[in-house]
Amino acid sequence: MLWPRLWVLTSDLFLVQVPSALMARVFFYGSLKKGQPNYRYVLDRNNGKAEFLGTAITTQRYPLVIAGKYNIPFFLNLPGKGQRVHGELYQVDTKMLKYLDDFECIPTQYQRTVVDLEIKEWAGNREEKPPGSLTEAFVYSTTTYQPDWLSLPTYENYDAYGDHGLTFTLREDRH
Repeated sequence: MLWPRLWVLTSDLFLVQVPSALMARVFFYGSLKKGQPNYRYVLDRNNGKAEFLGTAITTQRYPLVIAGKYNIPFFLNLPGKGQRVHGELYQVDTKMLKYLDDFECIPTQYQRTVVDLEIKEWAGNREEKPPGSLTEAFVYSTTTYQPDWLSLPTYENYDAYGDHGLTFTLREDRH
């Protein structure tokens, strides 16, 4: 469910489900996760609201590669290739979603697409569906990549400080 749905009683007394215009689900797999270099942008309330829902894994395999001269994690929109990708599920408001779209350079560098996920663990007391249940969320993936990226190693769980030896370069340090 990308946009949580609300039950609304219409003027003619019908109960209908409508999408909430306030929040959307987004799957973070890279530098925006907790403990990663860009997580500070998720925490910054000036960018909007983001609530950590829990951890999840893609139901299909995708190539998650570290590429370019700045060693950026890229989620290639090539279902069936690569590995099942682990990440974090967030609920964000429209202001944060707009911020993320700008931050991820939509549509030139990334595209916001939908991905099917398997819930691994909910945060806190949240238990919308049992672990192992399926849900969907937006993900920032790309179909615009260099051909040689297909031969790069793929990762199931990105960590900027991992043993891959590829140092992530912050935006403010890119020249």
